[in-house]
Amino acid sequence: MKHSIYFKYIVGYMIFAILIILGINFIIEPLVYNYHKDELGQSIYKEAYSLSQRYGKYKYDVSNEGTSYMDELSTIAFSSDSTIWIIDDTGRIACTSENYFITLYIEDIGEYFKDSYYVLGDFNGLLSSPYISSAAPIINNFKTYGYVIVNKNASYADISTTNTMNYIYIISTVILVLSLCVILIFAFTTYIPIKKITTATREYSKGNFDYDGLKIKSHNEIGVLASNVNFMANEIKSIDDKQKKFIANCSHDFRSPLTSIKGYLEAMLDGTIPPEMYDKYLNIVLSEAERLNSLTSSLLTLNTWNNSGQALDIIDFDIISVVRDTILSFEGQCSKKKITMDVTYGAKSYAVNADQIKIQQVLYNLIDNAIKFSHSNSTIYVSVLDKNEKIFISIKDNGIGISKDSINKIWDRFYKSDISRGKDKTGSGLGLSIVKEVITSHNENINVISTEGVGSEFIFTLQKSKKNSLPIISS
Repeated sequence: MKHSIYFKYIVGYMIFAILIILGINFIIEPLVYNYHKDELGQSIYKEAYSLSQRYGKYKYDVSNEGTSYMDELSTIAFSSDSTIWIIDDTGRIACTSENYFITLYIEDIGEYFKDSYYVLGDFNGLLSSPYISSAAPIINNFKTYGYVIVNKNASYADISTTNTMNYIYIISTVILVLSLCVILIFAFTTYIPIKKITTATREYSKGNFDYDGLKIKSHNEIGVLASNVNFMANEIKSIDDKQKKFIANCSHDFRSPLTSIKGYLEAMLDGTIPPEMYDKYLNIVLSEAERLNSLTSSLLTLNTWNNSGQALDIIDFDIISVVRDTILSFEGQCSKKKITMDVTYGAKSYAVNADQIKIQQVLYNLIDNAIKFSHSNSTIYVSVLDKNEKIFISIKDNGIGISKDSINKIWDRFYKSDISRGKDKTGSGLGLSIVKEVITSHNENINVISTEGVGSEFIFTLQKSKKNSLPIISS
């Protein structure tokens, strides 16, 4: 991973902080300074205008050197911490708030203030440092007697700017700290869990399904994702274990008949088995070959169902006729083990909507299993009943039953409990897998009820046909 999300967030935070600092220093601070400078200029202009109105009202002759306003100007200047000049109509500074007369002239005052009502500077060297100055004319009866100029040190604007900027810096610092806290919260609540999930998926992709580093206790979307990843890993591990077991069982069930075939044929070739015994052992070889053929057919059937390559041929047919015909095909096996078939029908016929050939295969496999695992001189119960829109078919035996540990595994391919392996050496362990696939493909359910040593009952459902009845086909 070249650049992690967290790295990008840190880089983004640093860029954000730099932009804030640059923005404060090069954009906000000049704006704040201009604001305070304008505010100070307005204040000075108001003071100058107020004085000019006062002197114009009382017709003071500012050009008369005998007239002195020094005491008044000094008091006003002291209260506002400013410097005040009175200028006559010739531009001469006639009086100042510093209590001394100077014989300097300021020509073209209007030109000096032409761009604004105040200026920032040293008034062409008359002031010792930069001041903000504003002028207002002394007018009476439409005649200009002179001007009032108020000067105030520009440092006041700097001080106000500094105070405001201190607040802005504090607020900016708080924002940056809070932003950093958000990133840290993101790191603990999002980035670190995602990092754990990434590490876990990498381990799972390597086949290390025992990796236990993905432990996230949160209940948000990240926690749900972690739980789903753990669940997925457990499922993949389970599938992987089942695949290994499937291959092992498949190899075992293929190897056994092949070993028998090879052994008997080699014995015939090397003379171990005499010619007069050939018929007996060739029949054994034929039986083992038939067993291999049956196993191969079952595997192909399951593969067809899993790949959804075979469509169901859904028709309406009488399930009782199919049950009866299937039972009749086991007459020979039942006679050998002296097993009785007890069949119960809720009606003379039940019309169902399903694939007749596939359902007959389901019945064949279930009845075949019931016969294999039933004791001699026992009874197998087959019932067909309807309930609402469903037909329920039950096959129940009084055989060896299924243990609690095995009952959830009987649908797995090649699965055989130890007991069933002892009783049934010829079974492939695929019959119930095929049954499950067929019933599931019909969107129906199949359940098993079993007690070890007592017997088992398999019950599956079929959709009742919309037709009330079908003609009963006698076999």
